[in-house]
Amino acid sequence: MYQKPIENSPNIDFNTPALKHYRSIRFLKDRTARWGVAAGGLGVILAILLIFFYLLYEVVPLLKGAEIKEISSYRQGQTAEGSVLFLAVEEQAEIAFRAYSDGRLMFSSTTSGAAVSQHFLPIPAGVSVTRIVQDSSGSSLMAAGLSNGQVILFEQEYQTSWPNNTRVITPVIGYPYEEEPLSLFSGSGAVEQLTLSNSDNKLLVAGSVGGELDMAAYLKEVDFLTEDILFERQELKLPLVEGNIRQMLIDPDQIWLYVATEPDLLTLINIADIESPYRHSQVALTENKTEVTVLQFLLGGISLLVGDAEGRISQWFLVREDDGRALKKIRSFKLGDDPVNRIVPEHRRKGFIATDTAGLLGLFYTTAERVLLKQVLSDQHIQTMAIAPRANYLMVDSIDGKGSSTRFLWINNEHPEISWSALWEKVWYESYDEPEYIWQSSASNNDFEAKLSLTPLAFGTLKAAFYAMLMAAPLAIAGAIYTAYFMAPAMRRKVKPMIELMEALPTVILGFLAGLWLAPLIENNLPGIFALLLFVPIGILLFAFTWDNMPSRVHHSIPEGWQAGLLIPVVLLSGSIAMSLNSELEQWFFNGNMRVWLTSELGIPYDQRNALVVGLAMGFAVIPTIFSIAEDAIFSVPRHLSYGSLALGATPWQTLTRVVLLTASPGIFSALMIGMGRAVGETMIVLMATGNTPIMDANIFEGMRTLAANIAVEMPESEVGSSHYRILFLAALVLFLFTFVVNTAAEIVRHRLRKKYSSL
Repeated sequence: MYQKPIENSPNIDFNTPALKHYRSIRFLKDRTARWGVAAGGLGVILAILLIFFYLLYEVVPLLKGAEIKEISSYRQGQTAEGSVLFLAVEEQAEIAFRAYSDGRLMFSSTTSGAAVSQHFLPIPAGVSVTRIVQDSSGSSLMAAGLSNGQVILFEQEYQTSWPNNTRVITPVIGYPYEEEPLSLFSGSGAVEQLTLSNSDNKLLVAGSVGGELDMAAYLKEVDFLTEDILFERQELKLPLVEGNIRQMLIDPDQIWLYVATEPDLLTLINIADIESPYRHSQVALTENKTEVTVLQFLLGGISLLVGDAEGRISQWFLVREDDGRALKKIRSFKLGDDPVNRIVPEHRRKGFIATDTAGLLGLFYTTAERVLLKQVLSDQHIQTMAIAPRANYLMVDSIDGKGSSTRFLWINNEHPEISWSALWEKVWYESYDEPEYIWQSSASNNDFEAKLSLTPLAFGTLKAAFYAMLMAAPLAIAGAIYTAYFMAPAMRRKVKPMIELMEALPTVILGFLAGLWLAPLIENNLPGIFALLLFVPIGILLFAFTWDNMPSRVHHSIPEGWQAGLLIPVVLLSGSIAMSLNSELEQWFFNGNMRVWLTSELGIPYDQRNALVVGLAMGFAVIPTIFSIAEDAIFSVPRHLSYGSLALGATPWQTLTRVVLLTASPGIFSALMIGMGRAVGETMIVLMATGNTPIMDANIFEGMRTLAANIAVEMPESEVGSSHYRILFLAALVLFLFTFVVNTAAEIVRHRLRKKYSSL
């Protein structure tokens, strides 16, 4: 049957100008709202992507390798006047310093080789320089060993001036002790090996003359009248070292003298007491008696770098054991198949450059166990090599039949400290007895070995979140269930806003209260705090049993859904009883001090600001988030489901567990995941309520440091663009990815729960 369109109805006109205008306005509003919501959603996604890509932009430079490029090369002519024994480059990499065997000290331009100035050591006629060494502590003091057995001590320094706003670097040679050669050793013949170490208290010079090991010491005293430094020379009688001495080193602390003898033996002599030095131990540095070719200190003088004839370089340092200290091989690197002939450590990092007799150069970093670069540098014999103090330039002198040639190279090696093992695995750091997870990004000395393991920070993040969720999840979910399902509507309208209002409390206030009030309270009332876990549940159960056995008229006197209000005085009373018994419980069970008892009897250390404090404070902050979302999910379950279940004979508890909770499970799960995300990303509470120590310990009485707190603490102090700075961004990226993965997994689980229980 044909029906006229409604627009053609004689009684209703939908095409009046007013209605058309109304429809156009409504259409415009609908389109605006739709595009506004779409733009807002896309804006959120775009903002998240921008955050991700910015973090990635800051982190990617950490993954770049090293590179070396030649800046200039030039020849220096014949070397008949004297061979180069020592090469160094000053801070700005503008001037190179060379010491020759004929006593010349030459300063020249690094890029062109043009002479800047020339000096001469005061050596006797007919005497040549056999060895040139620098102070092992990294100062400018140097020693020149002569062919007549004497030693000259001198300094090479640089003075910077700014005439006409132009930087001028002037090399200076000084003689802080005596300008004339010193007869420090008792042996006769040329100085074959030489080493020195200078400190505020004494100067030690050790050498090998005529195959005999000898050492001299200058004790320093300050004249309290003139404030001049007075020197008192003292001879040392060193223990006999068998074999041909190949090399020797004195550590900067002036405790150990390392003496290498053929082919691979290292004798360790304790020289802490210069009046009675003694032989500590002897170690074989290689397997199968492979010849040791180079011995060099790493920055700081704690680690010893050992190069051998098979192209291996190993790192050794002293480790404390039950029977004393022993020299241990920590890690090794492979340069090539030819003998290692040069090892040059960096001046400010734990990296080094090594070359072999075939001209292969390798760039290494010890802590990260990284081989950063291998490159054939020269097919000529490398005579000397020096790296600039900032590790950004390298100078190499090679020699062939035509004379000496020099190459000045630029090094791009910004972030050698980073590797998977350095970030996530145990690392054997200098002066540690075993490999450990350590985060310690800075120290007061320049010889510091950066410890950049993210593992203790990630562990601390999960530890803080675990204890916070351990407290918050049961209370929030149980409270949401009761509020949404059992509580009277009038009471719910009062309770729910009050709990949600807790979320507005700034976390810095919570952290402040937790650190300054809650932590001392828990420390002084530890037995009472744990008694709460026993007394409060027992008090609630006793009240429930008593209430259940009361007459019906008493039950009916309280409106349905208001019974929870009766528990308030019960909880307060049982809690006050538990806290009032604190002193008695501590005296009865813990000898008057539970904290000391935990440490002495159970071996559990106790820090005042610990995971328990964080769990209580951060749990308090997380509870409103979980409660609000979970309560809404439970309250939103259609009433006809619960009414139908009750009508079929199920009890309220059965209806709750088998119908309501299953239907609301996607929302409850989302509440838990959002609460966990809040706990993982929390900063101020963790920062203020813990000792903020990055340790790997699940002990509830120990503190921790989280990724978020670490970023907040160290980002203001980090140098922009440094490895430390970028690792903090890497920590932020790890936190971002962790949250993304957890939320993605939560969304997948939520959809599956919704699909599974949507048919209820």
